[in-house]
Amino acid sequence: MTVLGHSMKKPSLEELKAQAKQIRRDIIEMTGTAGSGHPGGSLSATELATALYFAIMRHDPQNPKWTDRDRFILSKGHASPLLYSILAEAGYFDRNMLLTFRELGSPLQGHPDMRRLAGVEASTGSLGQGLSIGIGHALARRLDQKAYYTYVLLSDGETNEGQTWEAAAMAAHHEVDHLIAILDYNKFQLDDATHEICDMEPVTDKWKAFNWDVQEIDGHDFESIIKAVQHAQKIKDQPAMIVAHTIKGKGVSFMENNNHFHGVAPTKEEMKRALEELA
Repeated sequence: MTVLGHSMKKPSLEELKAQAKQIRRDIIEMTGTAGSGHPGGSLSATELATALYFAIMRHDPQNPKWTDRDRFILSKGHASPLLYSILAEAGYFDRNMLLTFRELGSPLQGHPDMRRLAGVEASTGSLGQGLSIGIGHALARRLDQKAYYTYVLLSDGETNEGQTWEAAAMAAHHEVDHLIAILDYNKFQLDDATHEICDMEPVTDKWKAFNWDVQEIDGHDFESIIKAVQHAQKIKDQPAMIVAHTIKGKGVSFMENNNHFHGVAPTKEEMKRALEELA
């Protein structure tokens, strides 16, 4: 059994950076070829997901339903290009399938569907639901007396959803541990900057007020990500939140902090330019 994240040899920082660059290339090619999708928020969370799948999580592409696997819930389901790129890189399916993204009949739908693709833990896309799903996994772990962790990747825009805060209160009240939420805090959502739509600051203080263990990090720095997760894994009788400051569209100069690319794919010419930058 190949257990990624807990193998004998840990990936180096250079290896993680190389994987992140390849994943960014896949995101650009997938959305550019399909002519649709959400590249901006996929690119902002690339280091976060890369660190989890290749340096931290226990999971086995040959046995996706392994009982003791760590769980990853992509609450921001519109960032499916990121999840698909990660799963292909990890070996869950042939990477040639990536270019069928959003094609009729392809399992690589615009939002992830756990019924169609191995490795997808939850069908997401209705924002605000992922944390509740993660709590369910974490409580099941407690009942089954297992040791796995559940990771939930949230967007900052979806913290406008009331269900997120209901889940936050419930997790703390029931002292749910082995639950690690990560906020992809790229400061933008569909229509504008988050502070223009519904400012959630002070973000860190809000999560602390809900009695979560909270850390703030640079969401593009692998060492910071790994260190923060290792700290969160040690927290007992309390859920953990990692507020990761990121840049929307990270890695492609003309996409960075450009909210046009929230839900707009690059044109053929833009795709060419982006891939040249990521060469």
